[in-house]
Amino acid sequence: MNKEFLRAIRPLLIVFIALTAFFITGKNWLLSQGLNNEVLIIGNLIIFFSTIAAVWVLLKGGHSGNAQSFVRAMYGSFMIRFFVILAAAFFYMILAKKNLNKPGLVACLFIYALYSFIEISQLLKMLKRKKNA
Repeated sequence: MNKEFLRAIRPLLIVFIALTAFFITGKNWLLSQGLNNEVLIIGNLIIFFSTIAAVWVLLKGGHSGNAQSFVRAMYGSFMIRFFVILAAAFFYMILAKKNLNKPGLVACLFIYALYSFIEISQLLKMLKRKKNA
């Protein structure tokens, strides 16, 4: 499972590093567009780690021979990501109050969609490689 896990998270890691580098180097441009790079970096970090946890749960559920176990893993991974990100966004809204960076939150929504797309494509590749899937 270790090699499979590393294979599954490799594209996520590449996207994480690329986005973080862009958020750090493009700080002035992001600020001119109304985006706070700190919100983007922290949002990217939270979404990345919650996606890694979700992939781990999915792979663990995928190794079970039981179909219900895999479905539970899918729902569990979705709930992990959704509630962690929801709690982080809610926490940020409470702390920021009037200094809330709405464009930054919307950009984090697109980052979430990007990571979801990569996660699903990796899951489909994993299922194609399995002989009994």
